[in-house]
Amino acid sequence: MMNELVIVSGKGGTGKTSITAAFAALATNMVLCDADVDAADLHLLMAPDTRQHHSFEGGWIAVINEDRCTECGTCREMCRFNAINASYVINNIDCEGCGVCVDFCPEGAIDFPVKTCGEWYLSDTRFGPMVHARLGIAEENSGRLVTLVRQEAKILAEEKNLDLIITDGPPGVGCPVIASIGGAAGVVIVAEPTVSGLHDMKRVAQLAGHFKVPAMVCVNKYNLNSDQTEAIEKIAQEMNITNLGRIPFDPVFTGSMIQGKTIVEHANGSDTVIAVKDIWEKIINRY
Repeated sequence: MMNELVIVSGKGGTGKTSITAAFAALATNMVLCDADVDAADLHLLMAPDTRQHHSFEGGWIAVINEDRCTECGTCREMCRFNAINASYVINNIDCEGCGVCVDFCPEGAIDFPVKTCGEWYLSDTRFGPMVHARLGIAEENSGRLVTLVRQEAKILAEEKNLDLIITDGPPGVGCPVIASIGGAAGVVIVAEPTVSGLHDMKRVAQLAGHFKVPAMVCVNKYNLNSDQTEAIEKIAQEMNITNLGRIPFDPVFTGSMIQGKTIVEHANGSDTVIAVKDIWEKIINRY
């Protein structure tokens, strides 16, 4: 049976991607999936060798045909985003692709093509195959792109008879996170010991609970604030969330990133790597 484990965090900067990369180094028979498409960075540690490159099309953008346009002004009046200037040129950044101008143009002078707003890739890494993507600057539809890369990861796992998908999920609790956890076998919440870290851990745990996805939590950089670490673990217990353990604040994470390696490769045998290995063993024993 194929399982998908999604690594999430209620906020950015918790160390989620570094821990995901460490899990990849410890796992076997798995596919890596980077679902943090708005700010993908797992590839920096994985050094993927891209085998396939695909465009991602999502949404539409209006384009005024100068030959048919009579500059009647209807489109400018109807556009609530003020995306059409006095010269009847549409600003691609301001245009939300709602299509109102297309529907109401009396001359039918506005085209509405599907736009390419990102890319996704199938790659090989030293730990196994990887599916990842990159959303264009200021582009939307990240939720759709997250769904796409997860689907492709499952297809790849089935083709190669691999029984585990490790997914680096996006931070927060918005649409991309919802798209990343639905149907997963479990989520690991990486929390940091701060007031905001506690608050955001609760939010993403509630989100996982809403979708009936079993949640687990580990506290990264726990030794920076022991009181908040204990508060997080207490809340996790109250919410029936499995506590996986603690990972200390350690410059070894920075050192490994500089070298483009996981901490398992960079500092195997250190107390921090031992803590990560212990957490990984607890996760594997659940599935």
